Amino acid sequence: MEKTLKEGLTGLGLSLSEERQQKLCAFARAMVKQNEVMNLTAITEDTQVAKLHLLDSLTVLCCADLRGKTLIDVGCGAGFPGVPLAIACPEAKITLLDSLGKRVKWLEETLPRLGIKAECVTARAEEAVAQRRETYDFATSRAVARLNILLELTAPYVRVGGAVLAMKGAAAKEELNECAGAIKKLGLQLEEVREFPVDGASHAVIILRKIAPTPKQYPRRYAKIKQLPL
Repeated sequence: MEKTLKEGLTGLGLSLSEERQQKLCAFARAMVKQNEVMNLTAITEDTQVAKLHLLDSLTVLCCADLRGKTLIDVGCGAGFPGVPLAIACPEAKITLLDSLGKRVKWLEETLPRLGIKAECVTARAEEAVAQRRETYDFATSRAVARLNILLELTAPYVRVGGAVLAMKGAAAKEELNECAGAIKKLGLQLEEVREFPVDGASHAVIILRKIAPTPKQYPRRYAKIKQLPL
């Protein structure tokens, strides 16, 4: 895992201390161990974990300077991309949000043990925003929903001038094409799509700048978002 991570960091043009690399691998191994009793990931082999969890998460650092900034990982699941970002950039203030209490409890117990700082919150994205509206520099999310749904869940968290960093796979451009209306309604503007080859597949970070406040009626209830995407 360490060798794959080190080589991958070089490929991304990122430089991390040995201590931070070791901490990334320690978290990944803790996740794989916990996966024996809790459904956290289908990816458990060392090199695949390094590529598809750790390195994929760290592509966000190629797209935004998180130092001294706040970031919320919406629907963090087992902690990706938020935990690797918290390890690689401890100068950032990271919030991990997920609706599944068991996952969040595991993160709350594991992160302090490994010396990783992040705020862990158990809540649905469309509900937690009431207390956190437009308070973050960045919102990110990975493998949660199609982009037209995901943007309604993430954009309300981001302050004007900040950005949504949406992590997507090979269908990134197709999903982008279907949500021009959503981007405009939510106060966003497409800035860039950065593509990264991860384990032979195309992974992308879609950078959407927040140029106006998101109207208060968004986000709607999740059932409505899913039924009638913007």
